[in-house]
Amino acid sequence: MDRVLIKNVGQFEGQEVLIKGWLFNKRSSGKLHFLQIRDGSAQIQAVVFKGDVSEELFEMADKITQETSIEIKGVVKKHDRSKLGFELSVTDIKIVSESVDYPITPKEHGVDFLMKNRHLWLRSPRQRAIMKVRNRIVKSVRDFFFEKDFMLVDAPIFTPAVCEGTTNLFEVEYFDEKAYLTQSGQLYMEAAAMAYGNVYCFGPTFRAEKSKTRRHLTEFWMVEPEMAFCDLEQDMDLAEEFVEYIVKQVVENCREDLEILERDISKLENIKRPFPRITYDEAIEILHKKGNDTPWGEDFGGDEETLISEEFDKPVMIHRYPMEVKAFYMKQDEVNPKLAKCVDMIAPEGYGEMIGGGQREENIDILLGKIKEHGLPEEAFEWYLDLRKYGSVEHAGFGLGIERTVSWICGLHHVRETIPFPRLMDRIRP
Repeated sequence: MDRVLIKNVGQFEGQEVLIKGWLFNKRSSGKLHFLQIRDGSAQIQAVVFKGDVSEELFEMADKITQETSIEIKGVVKKHDRSKLGFELSVTDIKIVSESVDYPITPKEHGVDFLMKNRHLWLRSPRQRAIMKVRNRIVKSVRDFFFEKDFMLVDAPIFTPAVCEGTTNLFEVEYFDEKAYLTQSGQLYMEAAAMAYGNVYCFGPTFRAEKSKTRRHLTEFWMVEPEMAFCDLEQDMDLAEEFVEYIVKQVVENCREDLEILERDISKLENIKRPFPRITYDEAIEILHKKGNDTPWGEDFGGDEETLISEEFDKPVMIHRYPMEVKAFYMKQDEVNPKLAKCVDMIAPEGYGEMIGGGQREENIDILLGKIKEHGLPEEAFEWYLDLRKYGSVEHAGFGLGIERTVSWICGLHHVRETIPFPRLMDRIRP
């Protein structure tokens, strides 16, 4: 008999099927044992009735421990009170491998304990729901850019140069020289955009930030599109269309998972274009009205982003920050050279920056001056300067952090739950 995934049992109503999975939980009531079985696709209740099976099998069912792997045969029956809509009337059970003293019991556990047992915590319904949402977000990212005819170009993990200065870098030995774990694939995407027009990369990035906030990881995933013949306004248009698409896909395909997470889905259903757009100057005004005295010229931190987001029920796009707080490659605003043609998208509900991007400087002389001004080694950027020597064009792009996006959409308190095995300043295991 071939194995049937639990999520597909409805196709076999009235038939005997074979399910392979793990015991999540169980309870007994006289002549009945109720076994909650999960197989990764879904969860089902398997009912062992004393009158249907041998006495030996009935006793064995009573002794099966949490997370023991088992094979169960049973008849699929309709069950209206089940979320799945069906249950299994058991005819046979085979233990594959026993689980002894499983550490994560149905009782409450502390975060530190759960993080130490992250490899097992992933089995819980809540973590499964989060990973299903993450899986849908990742699929939506790839679908969106594929449908828009963007080419996927993989950026390297080892880099000899850096995007935004030498702070917060993981330095590694690379044979006889130093290299860094990538902070961003953007510079390489600029090269790819000059070859293929519209491109994107999607992969892990690394920041050695000594930060223990609920928004920071040292290793996280970013998707970074880059477009040739594109300005800041077009860049912002794509960013808001992209985020609207992702949220819509999650709401349509992961409603049950969002309900498990007790997410207010109505707030996500409200995420439709157009998104509000404000200048950095307008953002400063909002902060000052709220009693935050951040001076003009400073970048915004988590507290400032949260205060600004409270004014909006959708992601807000803040554009044209002061040049001095942005990276060397940002293009200066033609009207006010003190400003950069850049944008940050701040998620609602206090989830912070989820997108950062902007228009890049395409003039080689200006770019060279910026590299010197930032004290960066010119020789490391020779190839990057070549992009301005051989057919330079107006171009722009952005980066979206997957974990912060998962955190916002799922309504999570901390990004540590958004990735299977989080890397934090104080945690590199398991």
